[in-house]
Amino acid sequence: MKQKILATTLLSIMGTSLVNAAPSGLFISEYIEGSSNNKALEIANTSESNIDLSEYQLKMYFNGNSSAGLTINLEGNVQPGQVHVIAHARANDEILNVANQTQGSGWFNGDDAIVLLKNNTIVDSIGQIGFDPGSEWGQDLQSTKDNTLRRNLNIENGDTDPNNAFFPADEWSGYAKDSFDDLGKIDSVEPPVEFSCNEPAEFIHNIQGTGTSTPMQGQAIEVEAIVVGDFQQSDQLRGFFLQEEDSDQDNNAQTSEGIFVYDNGFGTDVKLGDKVRVAGYASEYGGTTQISSVSQLAICANNQDVTPAIVHLPFTSAEQAEQFEGMSIIIEQTLTVSENYNLARYGELVLSNGRLFNPTNIVSPGDEANSMQAKNDLNRIILDDGSTRQNPAEIGFPQPGLSAYNTVRGGDTLSLLHGVMHQAFGSYRVQPTAEPDFHSNNMRTYRPEIEDSPLYIASFNVLNYFNGDGLGGEFPTARGADTPAEFERQRNKIINAIAAMDADIIGLMEIENDGYDGNSAIADLVNGLNNATGKNYTFVQPGDELPGSDQIAVGIIYNQDKIDTAGTAATLSTGAFSDKNRQPLVQSFREIESNGEFTVVVNHFKSKGSCPSDTTDINAAQGDGQGCWNSIRTEASQELASWLDTNPTGLKDKDILIIGDLNAYAMEDPVTTLEAMGYENLLKKYSGELNYSYVFYGQAGTLDHALSNSQLASQIIDTTEWHINTDEPRALDYNLEYKTSEQQLSLYSEEPFRASDHDPIVIGLNLKPKTDINNDGRLNFRDIFAVIRHMRQAATGKNRRYDLNQDHRINFKDVRIVIRAIFKARGHRRLH
Repeated sequence: MKQKILATTLLSIMGTSLVNAAPSGLFISEYIEGSSNNKALEIANTSESNIDLSEYQLKMYFNGNSSAGLTINLEGNVQPGQVHVIAHARANDEILNVANQTQGSGWFNGDDAIVLLKNNTIVDSIGQIGFDPGSEWGQDLQSTKDNTLRRNLNIENGDTDPNNAFFPADEWSGYAKDSFDDLGKIDSVEPPVEFSCNEPAEFIHNIQGTGTSTPMQGQAIEVEAIVVGDFQQSDQLRGFFLQEEDSDQDNNAQTSEGIFVYDNGFGTDVKLGDKVRVAGYASEYGGTTQISSVSQLAICANNQDVTPAIVHLPFTSAEQAEQFEGMSIIIEQTLTVSENYNLARYGELVLSNGRLFNPTNIVSPGDEANSMQAKNDLNRIILDDGSTRQNPAEIGFPQPGLSAYNTVRGGDTLSLLHGVMHQAFGSYRVQPTAEPDFHSNNMRTYRPEIEDSPLYIASFNVLNYFNGDGLGGEFPTARGADTPAEFERQRNKIINAIAAMDADIIGLMEIENDGYDGNSAIADLVNGLNNATGKNYTFVQPGDELPGSDQIAVGIIYNQDKIDTAGTAATLSTGAFSDKNRQPLVQSFREIESNGEFTVVVNHFKSKGSCPSDTTDINAAQGDGQGCWNSIRTEASQELASWLDTNPTGLKDKDILIIGDLNAYAMEDPVTTLEAMGYENLLKKYSGELNYSYVFYGQAGTLDHALSNSQLASQIIDTTEWHINTDEPRALDYNLEYKTSEQQLSLYSEEPFRASDHDPIVIGLNLKPKTDINNDGRLNFRDIFAVIRHMRQAATGKNRRYDLNQDHRINFKDVRIVIRAIFKARGHRRLH
């Protein structure tokens, strides 16, 4: 049946609810954007009067321009029930043979808006004036590029608002490029066929077929089935799902028994359990087989049941989910929330059977990692919110709504998920038909869970901590907060997170690289931390020059009441650190209580993003799971370890701790290179292989690391991640954009949660006291007498430095340790 001109037909069906649509007036009925100059517009007169076209114009707006680039004055008359075709003068003969009017140059492309006017009054439009969509509006066949579009049967009037968002699927059906067979035809209107319930209809499994797209594309169809998902509202999916009655199913596992009906405002309100008859066209949209261009709809019965399909994760193949597309499903397994990144923006959660981990955090890059990735890809499904809205005012998961104090964290679980299998935006998803019941299996902790230790060191990515000019101005900054209000929110979270860690030394990543004066970002952070804690933190300054040209840098802050610096701070700006990797910062320290000395180096290696354009570049992704820039990160590890061997701070003590964001997972080359050069992965040792500090693509893993050399390893008490950030929805961060005024309050708290996107790492140490008790650089009798003077005193506080064997007592055993050290230093035999 021709789609664009309808005869008004009155239908009366006993016992059913029936809706029919009839168009009227003058509007654009067909749009052709074909190959080369094959461009045409068809205008239909559905009124009962002859229309003089001399009062009408077509205007075309190119590339998002707000002024018309081409105006075509229409000519002639169009009789009732007739059409007028305007075509490009160099279109092919098939178009020109039916054209009533031609125009020679400057025609529209897929990203250009078109407006039909009568005496400057808008009658109809295609596209959106003043907005460039890129290359097209819509997608697949229902788009404005390389397609033919025909107006749907139920459209009665033109789109008179050319400034609103344009979605071709709302009013148009799509056909392949250079489809001209219907252009200019008015004699193909067929008499209406009888439309009534309980008559033979097409089975949904025939429409779905055994492949990923319908074998009946563009064909007129009627189906009669049960509503299993109702999402008709304008802020939902604008349609509903039908499933064949159990008795009408074909028992072929390769074909789905469900389908989405895009009702594009057709008007009939259906509900779950309704038996519905629908007339429309089979089509594909975004990978989903659907019924679109609905012309008739009848509710035939209520309170009907169908049997849901039982679905299990992982899927057996990438195609298995297609077998359930559009069907009512139940997942009886306990599912884990593996990602909540898009919860507030799109209402999405990534669910899996057990938490997903990045393969190269667990197994070696290459075949093992690729095999694990393939398994992960089959073990994920999106839980959606039944809506296409972005940044909705109400975020439905978890009930009664997401807030700073009512969250759904990564690692939380839910069981017995009811919904409809849907495909959209390249992924399969469950649109829920019953409220999901989440279980808080991964509770927040308000302090790191770590063994008691005399000394704590932390590594913390502070996510672009930029403080403007330090005086409240120069916002927005290059990164980070856009306004002083946002910065205040960010600052409070970061400071409260650091305060709760109660670390004595903190290595920072993504601090603004703006120097070390009183208005710098690192000075601002230290001042805020001291005001909040009453402690005496300060920062390490490696010199007068900025460490590199990147907008962000690494930094070190430390508590002067517990820690002294030893030696001089140093950084490295050559080789792998001359460009892509941020310069490291190394500083040696002396713990005041124990007198123990050690060295900390903080790092931030090149990220995996912004890949080389040349795919043959050694830093391009190699297909082994390590992503881009692996080579330059590995070079950084090699050069870092070699540099540390040269004692860059001038301290002879060899106790070294490497911390920071290496942008590499635990089994990737940059980390294993450091292990091969004598450094131990502390998170792997103390937290096991399932440790994580970051989530990407729904897969957890550790980009942030702590590695010690063998001299320091025996003094490490514990190492842990504090999961305050990566398990939390990003909407709980400091940002104000994309939030209502109510959400700006309800989604924010000053607590540490979602202070950043990386979790901090905390290391507990118990340093061995140094035998050079008085720190004069020599071992002699003065060190012996220093121990003797403190014998039988409590080995606590600053007296810990005299408890050389760490048995919690100061006695002659400690004196013997000093004597042995003196003999060894002077080349004598050890004292026995």
